[in-house]
Amino acid sequence: MRRIGVVVNPIAGMGGRVGLKGTDGKVAEARRRGAEQRAPDRARTALESLAEVETDVELLTYGDPMGEGIAREAGFDPTVVGAPASADETTSEDTRHAVRAFVEADVDAILFVGGDGTAVDVATTLDDLDADIPILGVPAGVKVYSSVFGVSPRAAGRIVARFSETERAEVNDIDEDAFRGGEVVTELRAVATVPVADQRQSAKQLGGGSVESLAESLANAVETGVTYVLGPGSTVGAIKEQLGFDGTTLGVDVWRDGEVLARDAAESDILDALGDRNVIVVSPIGGQGFVFGRGNQQLSPAVIRQCDLEVVASRRKLDGIGTLRVDTGDSDLDEELRGWLRVRIGRHERRLVEVV
Repeated sequence: MRRIGVVVNPIAGMGGRVGLKGTDGKVAEARRRGAEQRAPDRARTALESLAEVETDVELLTYGDPMGEGIAREAGFDPTVVGAPASADETTSEDTRHAVRAFVEADVDAILFVGGDGTAVDVATTLDDLDADIPILGVPAGVKVYSSVFGVSPRAAGRIVARFSETERAEVNDIDEDAFRGGEVVTELRAVATVPVADQRQSAKQLGGGSVESLAESLANAVETGVTYVLGPGSTVGAIKEQLGFDGTTLGVDVWRDGEVLARDAAESDILDALGDRNVIVVSPIGGQGFVFGRGNQQLSPAVIRQCDLEVVASRRKLDGIGTLRVDTGDSDLDEELRGWLRVRIGRHERRLVEVV
């Protein structure tokens, strides 16, 4: 019987759709903007997937809202090893306490639900305890760039249920204040033991090749009356420059007919700015291939369903990816988006790439 410790960061990802690019120190502001929790639903999906593929599992978890209720809803009768100091406002220290309890209980693996910040809490606590326990993340945060996550909640559940081999992987975190200011400042925070699996995501690669001709070609192809929802990243940032405005490198901007309708927009801003015809322009994350669900949660299912999709990428970036991925939080939409997609890679060239 495999003993799995499960801990949920219930506030992970709350800042994404409301344009905060993270929740560290911004929970109150996220709630003020109307943010809703997304981690519990993603945790439930992962645990339901785990239950589907493996019944010989003993689940250990932390008290609500950090796992107990969700585990029971997924059909488990978990052993509760502790509870957060406050059910109203959980902290990173609560996550660390949960990990310590899992180590004392001699679990075989730890499944955590959150983003890179939660991954750092889990991995550094294990380092402090000199405990070599495999970990795997259920992606729920705004920043999910480390290579310790499943590519989706369902994949994470399947992996932790059945893995047989492990390897070492990097845990990186991004300075959220710098991120909100348009700068990516990454720091290697830990190296963790993780399951070997095709459905575990790679670490984000920063940088790409020259995208000038690509940006120019798309800027020249814009149509009158069409609303363009321009995602984050340096590739789309070059397109914003070609359109004649200084966009937010790590945020979403909305543009139509020479006018910026929304800058660094939250989901609600984007929905308000949409017109009769709309096009989302995004570039996949280098090394991972994610088009939706990593760093651009403002592009929610409600937004995506009202837009056509234009994916752009340099040849070098696509060569390092192979396939594209989506994790919108809506399984039906993810299924609709899967298949072969023409990605614009140059002034006149497109490449067929599969969305898996």
